[in-house]
Amino acid sequence: MARKESDHAVTMRDVAEDAGVSVKTVSNVVNNYQFVSARTRDKVMASIDKLGYTLNVTARNLRTGHTGIIGLAVPDLVMPYFAQLSSLVIEEAKKLGMRVIVEPTLYSREGELEALHGAQQAMLDGLIFSPLELGQDDVAELDVDYPLVLIGERIFTDTVDHVATENVEGAKRATKYLLQTGCRRLAVVGTHPGEQVGSAALRLQGYREALEEMGVPYDERLVVPSKMWHRDDGLHAMNMLLDSGVVPDGVVALNDMLASGVMHSIQLHGFRVPDDISVIGFDNSDDSQYLTPSLTTIAPGLEAVARLSVRVLRDRIDGVSPFGAPEGTSVFRKVSSTLVVRNSTRPIPDGGLRL
Repeated sequence: MARKESDHAVTMRDVAEDAGVSVKTVSNVVNNYQFVSARTRDKVMASIDKLGYTLNVTARNLRTGHTGIIGLAVPDLVMPYFAQLSSLVIEEAKKLGMRVIVEPTLYSREGELEALHGAQQAMLDGLIFSPLELGQDDVAELDVDYPLVLIGERIFTDTVDHVATENVEGAKRATKYLLQTGCRRLAVVGTHPGEQVGSAALRLQGYREALEEMGVPYDERLVVPSKMWHRDDGLHAMNMLLDSGVVPDGVVALNDMLASGVMHSIQLHGFRVPDDISVIGFDNSDDSQYLTPSLTTIAPGLEAVARLSVRVLRDRIDGVSPFGAPEGTSVFRKVSSTLVVRNSTRPIPDGGLRL
């Protein structure tokens, strides 16, 4: 980001002059007021990037009583999904002049409760919360006295603003794609037996719905559980399946890290990806394109998740109803997923239909 070549701090007036708009228009853009045209917003943002302008958070906080700091509670920063999400949330918040404190809850119920109710909340204007250990029976824990945006699929309630992803639809899209390429013995790796709500349960649901719609029998032998979703977990899960004598012709891994371990196991057993066994992942993590072969995966739209969650939280902090929602009601948005085809899956045969 280039800085203006002068000794003084870049101001809104500098941005307004560069963009050819009023100072009020620049203020409306940086404060994310909705009644600004996309063309004008783009022009102002281009000048902000060019000049290196940053919102004077201290001055704004003196006027509003806010700290200008929001929290983001995620299970960890090792998993690429959460690391990428954290980076995107920080980037979106910075555009609005806010800072982010990221709190890893370390796959702990206690850590998640601390994120919701701990003393650190006194310094935060609001929280974006991605739980894994709290579940549907813990809705009451979300009754807090500050703006809260829920992300993920562990808890569903109409009392809290929520931004979700297409877990069922994404897994169904991945499964159908493998079936269209000719796979018929299709394993799924990373399930959580007994789970009713959450990413694993919803992605398994999508897998099962795709099989049913495509007329392929569901086979419990091809359903491989894994408590965690790291590379080692994918390796061990796939080793267990192949060592049992069950050899699928395709694998739906419930995230990209599992898929990476799955592919390593396949290759250690002397099979080829995708010639013998196709593999598809979920999350479109940054390193998925650099695996060998590169990984076909589902992109869950993390950029949109970050943008929407920060926008909703900022509106609540400012006392505005997001998206014009009726006063006293929460908002729910589900972000669309897309299939990213790379080299870990065979192509659809000529004449085949891609859904």
